[in-house]
This record gives sequence, C-alpha cells and structure tokens, in this order.
Amino acid sequence: MVTVEKDFIIRTKNVDFFYGAFRALSGITMNFEKNKVTALIGPSGCGKSTLLRLLNRMNDLIDGTRVEGEILFEGRNIYAPEVDPVEIRQRIGMVFQKPNPFPKSIFNNMTYAPKLAGIRDSGEINALVEESLKQAVLWDEVKDILAKSAMTLSGGQQQRLCIARALAMKPDVILMDEPTSALDPISTAKIEELIDTLKKHYTIIIVTHNMQQAARISEYTGFFYLGKVIEFNGTEKIFTNPDMKQTEDYITGRFG
Repeated sequence: MVTVEKDFIIRTKNVDFFYGAFRALSGITMNFEKNKVTALIGPSGCGKSTLLRLLNRMNDLIDGTRVEGEILFEGRNIYAPEVDPVEIRQRIGMVFQKPNPFPKSIFNNMTYAPKLAGIRDSGEINALVEESLKQAVLWDEVKDILAKSAMTLSGGQQQRLCIARALAMKPDVILMDEPTSALDPISTAKIEELIDTLKKHYTIIIVTHNMQQAARISEYTGFFYLGKVIEFNGTEKIFTNPDMKQTEDYITGRFG
C-alpha cells in the first residue's frame, strides 16, 4: 500500500501564547491540510479564536502579547523577524464573526485592499471585483447596485461581501471566526454551501460553536479546552468515535 504524503499548508509546533502573564494557549501542535476545511470547536474562552488570530498575526495588534514555538506557513516561520505581517495577512485572509463591511459602496469595499496593494488598472480591478463576488455567490444579487452602500445589504449578504473582500486579495488560506453566528438559518446554509465550494481552491480553518456545523462542513476537527488541543482528528472520527472521554463528553453535551 502506497502512503500518500499529505500536503500541509500550515503547521504549528509546540505553540504557547501569552496575554501578559496569562498563558492562553499551551503546546499547540497541529497540521492543516491544503484544500480541506478544519473546524476548531470547544467552549467559550478555550483558545480557539486566539489560535486563529495567531495564524495570520492578528494578535500582533494587541499590546503585551507573546508567542513561543513555531507557526510554519508553506514551511516558513511566519513569526521570523524578516517576515512582513502585511504579506502574511494577504496570503491568509480573515472573516470575522460579525459582518464588518466598510461604510462605503459595495464596489469600494471590494477595491480598497487591492488598491492599497498597488493594483491600479481599472480593467484589472473590475475583473477582480466581478470574479471575487461570483466566487462568493453574491454577484447576481449586487451587480446592478455596486454604487450603493454596503450597509444596505442584509446580514447574510454583508458576510458574503466580507468573504468576497478576502478573496479579492487572492489568499491561499481563509480563516473564519464563527462566520455564521450572527446570521439566520437561510444565510447560514448559504455560507456553508459557499465554504464547500471554496475549499476546491482554498484552505479553510473555521472556529465554530455549532457542532452540527463542524460535522457538516469540515474534514478535520480540533477540540480545544483550557488553551490546549485535547483531540485533533478526522471529523467523522471525532464525532462518532473520539479517543478522549473529554471530547465525547463535550460533543454529547455533558459539559461546555
């Protein structure tokens, strides 16, 4: 039998993370496979969102934080002194819990970051806007109202706009921090369908408090508790035959 080497795009090696003296993460070692969806689950405050923000250096923006260990993106430690965090955030995009469109037109929401990155050609910009909105399954809904404020869109449309905005930077990885927790069931289903389509081209790492969602959309699941990874495995195994009793207790609702 031939063993196929998995293509891991991000690896964390023994990562500890501190807010001041408080250790929020302890000994995190995980490998994230390319073009797969990995879900991070666990009770509130267990460190899953902290890890997500570490993966594109968002925690750099918080004073008094410190990271130890290694986070390798395509084999390179993203916390090495010569690495530009802006480049990391372009390659590893982020979608937040609450839709956060800029108070600008839909078109300007889409073009803000590409223009900052130096894309000026109007033909290229227009093509990028259309392509990214199509990928986010939003183009048909907004193509005739691109000059309208993004704030006029529904919550679900705003979140798909934020996903399209991340896609416009041509990332390799998309991080999603509870992207559907503020949305109604119909909008949630659209985002889940979108995630299933996007993984053909992107690696997706999603924090979710919704275990049914994790089971539906991910290939891998990591269960976090008190800043540690208790168990990390294929989603089906985690949900049907976990190795750790603590995982089983959380999934069956005995605690958390």
